[in-house]
Amino acid sequence: MSPPRREDLAAARRIVVKLGTAVVTHDGLELALGRLHAVVEELGRLHRSGREPLLVSSGAVGMGTRALGLRQRPTSLGLRQACAAVGQGHLMALYTQAFAQLGLVAAQVLLTQEDLADRDRALCLRTTLLRLLELRAVPVLNENDSVSVRELVEHRRTKEDETPEPAFGDNDGLSARVAVALDADLLVLMTNVDGLFTANPAIDPAATRIPERVGVDEELDALASGRSRGGTGGMASKLEAARLATEAGCTVLIVDGTRPEALTRALAGEDLGTVLWSPAPRRARRQQIAIDRQQGALVLNEGAIAALVERKASLLPIGVVRVEGEFSRGEVVELRDGSGRVHGRGIVNYDADACRALAGRHSSEIDRILGWRGYDALVTRDNLVLGEV
Repeated sequence: MSPPRREDLAAARRIVVKLGTAVVTHDGLELALGRLHAVVEELGRLHRSGREPLLVSSGAVGMGTRALGLRQRPTSLGLRQACAAVGQGHLMALYTQAFAQLGLVAAQVLLTQEDLADRDRALCLRTTLLRLLELRAVPVLNENDSVSVRELVEHRRTKEDETPEPAFGDNDGLSARVAVALDADLLVLMTNVDGLFTANPAIDPAATRIPERVGVDEELDALASGRSRGGTGGMASKLEAARLATEAGCTVLIVDGTRPEALTRALAGEDLGTVLWSPAPRRARRQQIAIDRQQGALVLNEGAIAALVERKASLLPIGVVRVEGEFSRGEVVELRDGSGRVHGRGIVNYDADACRALAGRHSSEIDRILGWRGYDALVTRDNLVLGEV
């Protein structure tokens, strides 16, 4: 296999773009309206070309601070959460209007780190985001700062004059986890620095940009220092996010989002920022399903197997003949035929008892049988791996 090239970024279809506070605002407080509208236009062009952009945006605290008439960013947790509660509505209104001017629908999704750590909640989030993408909406995500503590707590210091210890609870980490959960092809971290450098360019004028690397190693970790002035992240935070994403199969681009058309130019192959190629570019979700321990099995009829293989369909209850083993919703099950041959694996949407009750029935009967309905399918197409187990 030939080594990756900058031109390969153009093939990315599902793209998570994270805007840091330094991109969203001029000084942590004043909104960079022209810059934001320009980025929205770039995302609109990606959308029209058939790609699936998702936006993770910082800036809620800064907008709330300004809207409340405060002269400087608050340092206390309670006041910052209050500013976030005010600012998030203003921020989302801006994106809603900006995307609407391009004929696109923006969908707000507020998250906490716990939403992505819990199996059931992460599965629901993935399903929601995938449906939004199918509906051709543009998800706009942010950490739910008004209730989240991890995002807003300042980095710890052991002494007043020491460098802050890196924290991994800001929107860099959130965007990486979203990219992994959705099998994104590319994660773009837009900041006010044009990628990774051999030294801190704010301190060392001889520092040179690192155009690309494969993965994140100890050498890159040693190069990261400092924290962004207006936000909670910094280069160490971005590297930690990049490590998570690249290890899961997602390429990462760190680029200066204050430069005009930076995203468009980078995707066109221009040498901007730093590209961190994944050392294992297999899609993370499929890899997880393939290697996770299976908890049971669904035995399928021939029609269901044909629908999965030939029509790339989801697994509906009517195609299930028998349920084997005990499992909970969100766990991995094998998909077998009547002879015991394994045709694939998938993350199941109902527990074993519910699957037994639904086996051989039409999806329209789910409400009547269970008294509630979560999904029409027992295993959705997005959570299936066929012939790779």
